[in-house]
Amino acid sequence: MRYLKDSKVMNSTEATLRDEIRELAEEAFHQKLISGHGDGPDIKEYQIVYQGKPRHLPLEQARFFLTNLLYRSRIH
Repeated sequence: MRYLKDSKVMNSTEATLRDEIRELAEEAFHQKLISGHGDGPDIKEYQIVYQGKPRHLPLEQARFFLTNLLYRSRIH
């Protein structure tokens, strides 16, 4: 079990998804595709700073966004 800042408990599926998102975000950050990332204010969100604007995305949407962003960077 993992605990977040607000002491809410994540289930193992959410923890696995959040870990995957964190890895994708780190890759995007190192490629300078995003300027920041981290846990969102809500347990089911992840914050991604894209084009200078923080975006609080649901976990599934954050994974899709980062996967798509990394994919597009490879084909251009």
